[in-house]
Amino acid sequence: MIERNGLKLYTQEEVLDQLIGPPDTSERKAYEYDLQMEVIGYIIQTARKNLGLTQEELGKKIGVQRAQISKLEKSAGNVTIDTLVRVFNALDTKVSIKVEMPEDYRHSA
Repeated sequence: MIERNGLKLYTQEEVLDQLIGPPDTSERKAYEYDLQMEVIGYIIQTARKNLGLTQEELGKKIGVQRAQISKLEKSAGNVTIDTLVRVFNALDTKVSIKVEMPEDYRHSA
């Protein structure tokens, strides 16, 4: 927190810590997961619209119903990696998955 001109200014991290909890809590992890799923859904919707495709047309390209595309665009939670890759391939969008393991996991094999 920084105080300037009599106002208390907080960073985004401080606000999240206060309202949702520190990063290592289950509440914060759930919040961050939900946020990531919403962002993926938004990216799918934006890419689809930029290509001028309807949800039904995108669904046909990857072999799913329009309703599944609608669910993906609202939140990509509970979806397989295979489905996400097929969606992004159909949208001519590059997919990159980054996995970061804690240091202590790297040396236990």
